[in-house]
Amino acid sequence: MRSFEYWVPTRILFGEGAEEKTAEEVRRLGAQRVLIVSGGSSARRSGLLDRIEAQLRQAGITCETFEGAQPNPRLDHAREGVRRAIAMDAQLILAVGGGSAIDTAKGIAHGAANPETDIWEFWTGRAPLEKSLPVGVVLTISAAGSETSDSSVLTDTASGQKRGLSSPFNRPIFAVMDPALTLTLPVWQVKCGVVDIMMHTMDRYFNPAQDNQLTDAIAEALLRTVIRCGREAVADPTNYAAMSELMWAGSLSHNGLTGLGGVKDFAPHQLGHELSARFDVSHGASLAAVWGGWADFCLPQDPARFARFGREVWGIAETDELSAAKQAIAATVGYFAEIGMPTGFSELGIGLQSEEQLAEMARAVTFGGARKIGSFVVLGEEEILEIYRRCNH
Repeated sequence: MRSFEYWVPTRILFGEGAEEKTAEEVRRLGAQRVLIVSGGSSARRSGLLDRIEAQLRQAGITCETFEGAQPNPRLDHAREGVRRAIAMDAQLILAVGGGSAIDTAKGIAHGAANPETDIWEFWTGRAPLEKSLPVGVVLTISAAGSETSDSSVLTDTASGQKRGLSSPFNRPIFAVMDPALTLTLPVWQVKCGVVDIMMHTMDRYFNPAQDNQLTDAIAEALLRTVIRCGREAVADPTNYAAMSELMWAGSLSHNGLTGLGGVKDFAPHQLGHELSARFDVSHGASLAAVWGGWADFCLPQDPARFARFGREVWGIAETDELSAAKQAIAATVGYFAEIGMPTGFSELGIGLQSEEQLAEMARAVTFGGARKIGSFVVLGEEEILEIYRRCNH
């Protein structure tokens, strides 16, 4: 087992009826003024926002609601939220929704605590993030894992850039996780969530470390659970047992547990970010569309790793390492197709890309040649271009 440092300060309130503890948790933290951040109309339409607002007010807590967070959360929207938070002197930002609302809330919290700095400076690394407001979460979508993660993603539509920020200040202080709130999700969101949860785990599992047996076993068990429950949830999104397992798996997949002692790879995420920024496609769908091309390109680096993945996650009995590795990749891509996720650019809905367009995308992923991505296989512009070619079908 390799050395690591691990700290996840998020208090979890999990189970049916957990949403009723929201105001109690805010009051326990001593916050008196709360900005609620939510996505589209579903939280309002379902009555959840009304219930949360009523809870807070009955507890003597002042609250305002800032709605409109979108998939691939927008920088400009977060900036407006910063202005709202500063105007009301918010003491806590409460996200009600999924990853987009939570990432927006994190951006607002950072901006409100640092009013002298534009929040994009933190995402581009031009300014250090040294303080923030506390963020609480009422989770409604099992996918991003942002409710316990140190990550946050924003998209600058003006420049077409989608950037991620990792910081201890991104960890929410509490997360209310009531699986009943996920039972009305559209099937498409359930599918995208399944892929995102798997990818957060696989982007840690595929790394250069070879001696993290317990961490590997945790990741493999999580993947087996998500694969099984993902099938059940896609078939019936009202299946509480399946949806509750996915909700907990989503948090565990992105709170660092499944990669302890290893080096995060996250190349598929970087490849997918370019697609969702450029074409505004769903995050989970972009990941499914690129993973097969990435895996096929990276296979020669470590066939044994893919073979273990196949045996422990997919139950592949093949003894030959290379054959087992290829079967593992095929099984994963086949699963994405089985649950109705795209496995290439055409199915993603962006159409076949010209060689010039592929090269432009590869260049953008490297920030104009300023960086390489990945750790399992380190990828530069030429390698990224080749992966995009393999996805271009």
